[in-house]
Amino acid sequence: MSKEKRLTLNAEKRKVISDVFQDHFESNSKYQKQHTDAIQTYKDMRSIAKTKIEQLVRFHQPQEDVDTIRDMVNKYGDSGGNLYHDNCFHVQNSTPRMDTDYNGNPVEKFDDVHIEFKASKEFLTSYYRDELKSKGLDPDYDVRLGDNYEKRNPTYYNAETQINNYLGYGARNDASGQTSYHKDTWKEDFKLWVIGTSYCHSRMFATDEVEYNWFKSFEVAKENVILAHKNLFDHVDKKMQKLKLGLKSYRYFDQAKELADKLGVVLNESVLDAHSSMALSIYSPTNLADLLTDKEELTRDEKIAIAKQQLQEQLN
Repeated sequence: MSKEKRLTLNAEKRKVISDVFQDHFESNSKYQKQHTDAIQTYKDMRSIAKTKIEQLVRFHQPQEDVDTIRDMVNKYGDSGGNLYHDNCFHVQNSTPRMDTDYNGNPVEKFDDVHIEFKASKEFLTSYYRDELKSKGLDPDYDVRLGDNYEKRNPTYYNAETQINNYLGYGARNDASGQTSYHKDTWKEDFKLWVIGTSYCHSRMFATDEVEYNWFKSFEVAKENVILAHKNLFDHVDKKMQKLKLGLKSYRYFDQAKELADKLGVVLNESVLDAHSSMALSIYSPTNLADLLTDKEELTRDEKIAIAKQQLQEQLN
């Protein structure tokens, strides 16, 4: 009776195994839940913040005053006054704190917090991390870099371009098939007519200390989404660095399987078989014909994204 042949690993198979471990580490990490909770907390507070900021702005700038200036503008043009449709506000604490000036003399200071209902690319990348990954994009490209800007390479810039294009910060064309972008959705989600110029910092809306602190916590909730994303990546990345070193030393699949069993990771040879069949399916006669006749040939990353999606569908 012949002995069963051991499945030998290569770079491609190690990459597939590595992805299985990474999915396990992420889905079972407390930092994954913290990231999900941070997103939900901000989402809930954002809904409340819209009501609170509208009440505050209308307290200082009643709707009848806005209507009066609009009538004046319609009648006298720019000389009639200034109105701006905005989603950017400064909330000021009406309770001062004591500080000192440049000469060391005591002086009252009024703290303020900048409230924006649009979102930065960093925030949106963290907020839509799962969605971006499902599209075959790399939402961790920037947090992976950290503060070491020397690590920026063609892979980094390629990932950055793809994220920019998907969110709406980069080139917009029909090739992506997108009709709307997250950047625009967030920018237009909430706006108020305010009296004044387009300069957000020129408008201060004072409120009591309790409300001021609530708005501060609202901004902290936004920052926590980004922080939770970084914490999740750092936690999993430390594990993955050790795992990849171990996988390099493994020659056979059963060695990786033994490690997976010890860690409770579901790993079967069928994953490797499915991946191989998916890689081949990209160049099946039908798909290859499509690639050769398309006006715009798919990039390597687009092909990989298609393969990953097909693999996931088969595994599910």
